[in-house]
Amino acid sequence: MTIDVKTDRYITYSGIDCEGNAKIVVEHVLALIADPAKSNALWERFKVRLSEAGKVGARKADELCLACSHTYYIEELFEEHGDEEGLEALRRLEDECC
Repeated sequence: MTIDVKTDRYITYSGIDCEGNAKIVVEHVLALIADPAKSNALWERFKVRLSEAGKVGARKADELCLACSHTYYIEELFEEHGDEEGLEALRRLEDECC
């Protein structure tokens, strides 16, 4: 069996830019946690997993998977630091893609 690497595995979300939505959320997370006072062990591990996401080889979670699997933590981070734009992007991601 061969796998077509060009096939979008999120077929049910046809026409929705789930990867773009995840990228916006992740950019907001990274902007906040760039300040060491707003980061912790969870976010440091999140950054490591993001850096692994683009590597070829063993199966790794991508940005969309990571963002969707951390929605509660991301929501808490955005609320705690008043990132309304991030919250809006997160809600869109949850509604459309997760």
